[in-house]
Amino acid sequence: MRIAISVPGEISINDDVELPLASAGKLLLLACVARGVASGGIDAGEIVETRDDDYVGGSGLLGALSARRWTIGDLAVLTASVSDNTATNALLRHLGLDRITAEAAELGFTRTRILDRIREPRLADDPASFAVGTAGELSRFTAMLDGREEWTRTMLGWMAHNTDRCLVPALLPHDPEDREIPEQAAPGTIWVANKTGTDEGVRTDVGVLVGARRIGYAVLASGPTVGGDDHELVRRVREAGVEIAALAGVHRANARPAHPGNQ
Repeated sequence: MRIAISVPGEISINDDVELPLASAGKLLLLACVARGVASGGIDAGEIVETRDDDYVGGSGLLGALSARRWTIGDLAVLTASVSDNTATNALLRHLGLDRITAEAAELGFTRTRILDRIREPRLADDPASFAVGTAGELSRFTAMLDGREEWTRTMLGWMAHNTDRCLVPALLPHDPEDREIPEQAAPGTIWVANKTGTDEGVRTDVGVLVGARRIGYAVLASGPTVGGDDHELVRRVREAGVEIAALAGVHRANARPAHPGNQ
């Protein structure tokens, strides 16, 4: 098992190791949309019709809904909030992977990249992963999301709608329905905007915590676990969350941090 933890200038554990990202890689797609909307190059209200080959299993809601026409903004919210795989595929197809890759490069991503569309299942002839990357690049990206520019406010708003709080924030005192971006959180609490990823043998969580101070972070865990049980991956990511939250000024009593010596 391998775990990478990064908080710029604070924690650096395997932060330059390239690991599978699962759905955390969707942040690159969301950043492309947010920046395009802010610059006027993308119309958030443009209608995209989902096609049969966009539909895929796994996380999301579109497969259970009857509508086939959605705005780009709707698809982005679905991607960010419930990690909708069908919405992701529709956006990837509509925008094109080359455009997303170019936008990611402008943000400083060199080793963090989307490789393919979402596939369930992923076959032997397909790229091995949807996306790969490093904790260092991802944490530096989230540290940029300060809400000062329009696109960063959009990103934080989308990420604050994420319904999956079972990894880094799981042991932290936070309100999962608080979407207003604060300068500081209420004493003893933390505000969360994140994107998670889950696949067999992969758990990832990338985002922003705001306590007494703002922290951009990335935690990537992957590899075989005892008996094939991914619970150990979940436990390690949650422990890393406790350590990261302490940097933001929030402490959880009796929680064991993830130490470098355990890698």
